[in-house]
Amino acid sequence: MPDPISIKPDLQFSILCDSIRREDNGKMMFIGIFEVIGANTFPAKHHELFIANRWIKGMGIFREKTRIVSANSSKVIVETKEVDFDLKTIDSSHTVISKFMNIIFPEPGKYQVEVLLNGDIVRYYPLIIAQEKKQPS
Repeated sequence: MPDPISIKPDLQFSILCDSIRREDNGKMMFIGIFEVIGANTFPAKHHELFIANRWIKGMGIFREKTRIVSANSSKVIVETKEVDFDLKTIDSSHTVISKFMNIIFPEPGKYQVEVLLNGDIVRYYPLIIAQEKKQPS
C-alpha cells in the first residue's frame, strides 16, 4: 500500500501570552501578549505563560514540540512533550496550546521560543528576561 500524501504544514502563528480563553462561539482570545518578562532577582520564577501555535496548509500526521531556550548557552529552560496532530485535508488547521508553569530563568538576558515540527525548528523568536530596576525607598 502506498504511503498517504504528506504535505508539510505552515505555521500560521505562534503567540506567547499570559492566558488563552475560548469564547462560546469558538473564537480564541489571547490575553496579555508579550515579549519581555521583568524580574527583580535571579534566578527568577515566572508563574505561568501560554504559547499557541496554529498549523495550516498541510496534510498528514505531524509532531510538534515547543521550548524556551537560553540564547547564550542553548540550554533548554522548559519544553513540552511532543504532540501529535493530523491534518486530514489541505484546508484543515490545528492549534496546539501549551501551558508552562513555574519556569525558572537563571539570569537576565535573551531567550528564545522555538517551535519544532518533526524535530526541526520551523520558527524561533525572542523572549527577553529583563532585570527590573529597584525603586528607591
